[in-house]
Amino acid sequence: MVNVLFKSERDNRQFAVDSPSGMTLMEAALDNNVPGIVAECGGACSCATCHVYIDEKWQSAVGEPNPMEDDMLDFAYDRRENSRLSCQIVLDESLNGLVVHIPERQS
Repeated sequence: MVNVLFKSERDNRQFAVDSPSGMTLMEAALDNNVPGIVAECGGACSCATCHVYIDEKWQSAVGEPNPMEDDMLDFAYDRRENSRLSCQIVLDESLNGLVVHIPERQS
């Protein structure tokens, strides 16, 4: 299992979830009812409603967005250098302990 901590930028609530390797970060959030991850497109990288900020300590482990994700992130409110779409991040043991922040406008 991969442990992930979601932190709300709006009210500082935290949601710790455990998910199996192979699931996306978005699926982990939805399966655990994490507020702010809407995922209107169901993970098809065609909306930005699963937008998250990757904690600074985890950016290199998570990596950069691919070109399609990068284009879609242009539609995300308050895009930052550490912005990612959670539907494009596949969880594995190397991401155990991952910390992500849910943008204030979404949470």
